[in-house]
Amino acid sequence: MNHSCTPIPFFSSLRNRFQLVLFLMTLAIGLQFYFFVEQAGNGGPITIQRPAGVEGFLPIGALLGWKQLLTTGIWDPVHPAAMVILLYAGVISLLFRKSFCSWFCPVGTLSEWLWKLGYRVLGKNIQMPKVLDWPLRSLKYLLLSFFVYITLIKMAPAEIASFLHSPYYKLADVKMLHFFTRIGTVTLFSMVVLLVLSVFVRNFWCRYLCPYGALMGILGLFSPTAVQRQPATCTSCLKCSRICPSHLPVHQKTRVFSPECSGCLDCVNTCPAAETLSMNTAGFGPLSWHASKLAMAVGAAFVVMVFAAQITGHWKSGIDDGEFKMLLRMIDAPMMVHPTF
Repeated sequence: MNHSCTPIPFFSSLRNRFQLVLFLMTLAIGLQFYFFVEQAGNGGPITIQRPAGVEGFLPIGALLGWKQLLTTGIWDPVHPAAMVILLYAGVISLLFRKSFCSWFCPVGTLSEWLWKLGYRVLGKNIQMPKVLDWPLRSLKYLLLSFFVYITLIKMAPAEIASFLHSPYYKLADVKMLHFFTRIGTVTLFSMVVLLVLSVFVRNFWCRYLCPYGALMGILGLFSPTAVQRQPATCTSCLKCSRICPSHLPVHQKTRVFSPECSGCLDCVNTCPAAETLSMNTAGFGPLSWHASKLAMAVGAAFVVMVFAAQITGHWKSGIDDGEFKMLLRMIDAPMMVHPTF
């Protein structure tokens, strides 16, 4: 498909600016956590607060935490914010397709910037032929199935409790930090390959390899919200399909029903025919989700859920500074090696 006639802006839309703000916030959280760990490792008093938001990068722990909560009624005290962030992602994906990916996820934001850069430089992006696209897309669902099997099926409640209180899991966020600060040659090479592929192929990581996005896409299938097209007023200009980050044939649908739809509203915003494309929620009559409404809903849902977690004691980690310092001194000990299941 040729995209050369479709303008692809970086930050002109409200969603793109919303993404930028959240991406910068994520960077700030990462830097704050880095300085917190550095300060804790120096052995002196800790004056920098550990940001709970860093736990958003621990989805496997969050899955285990939710299984523990549902089977025993015990909320994970070690990384409770991980459970809250996973719950938030699931809730807004159930409400607004997998909008977490296109509005909130910093990895999704970076991926979008990369393919837009490729489009701007090359004048197009590569679209995989169906014979490759379908098998490649199955990879993220296979990865998701593997993680679900290990965490939710294979591991017994006693094993989960043991893991969630292990020294390794207590420093899982530091291990994630070291993934970037102590990056190895193979890992660096793999990341460079992914970055390059993301320049040429729209949302390469998100489309083919992200198990988190696969889960949100499955939840999005149960969403009452969907993009709808009025064939009577459609001019078949194809602009909606050309701009779709997921290469969905929007111009052929009366209702877009796909796990790849992320509720980004790009197709709605680019449609030149008034009231031809809209994103609506079943049961709410003529109400349409415009960018400003969706931004407020996505943002407000996060603020409310974080506030509720904070006042109920389910946001801040139960590990105090003294225990964190002690564990940090053992970060390279054998007990801190990634466990096998």
